[in-house]
Amino acid sequence: MKQQCHISMIYLTWAMYAGGLAYFGWRGRWAMALVWLAGVPLGEWLYIRKFPSLSRSLGYGRIVDEGAGPAGNAPVKVVLYTALGCPFCPLIGQRLEELRKRMGFTLEKIDVTLRPDLLAARGIRSVPVVEAGARLLFGLVTTKELAGAIAEAQEPIARM
Repeated sequence: MKQQCHISMIYLTWAMYAGGLAYFGWRGRWAMALVWLAGVPLGEWLYIRKFPSLSRSLGYGRIVDEGAGPAGNAPVKVVLYTALGCPFCPLIGQRLEELRKRMGFTLEKIDVTLRPDLLAARGIRSVPVVEAGARLLFGLVTTKELAGAIAEAQEPIARM
């Protein structure tokens, strides 16, 4: 299974959260509504924090990374598209932050959870997505792949 989150599944997760709140409120079970209100986000946070150790048992395979070799300065803009509830997005964010310190590129993070207009315009159906120049990288890619795409994105600038 590809290591990415489909936007439709993220929307379904948050719709079920809202539906649970509405159900418990409608039934007048205020204590359960409070437990649901706090418990679901806490559970989601724990799931994302523990995901690297859970990914294999969930069918996503091992979370592995291949380090990048020496990387030069790359004065380019890199955009990371993420969504709330995706366990792969923080991993890519960490990899990009480490590379940014070494390569000096500009990193912009865009949460597309509530931006269906941006999703449709960019053709994004899953996250994380890294945009480096004209290239889009989908899913959990290695640090080596990220560094290669960022270095490749700066080449047209250097020729000008």
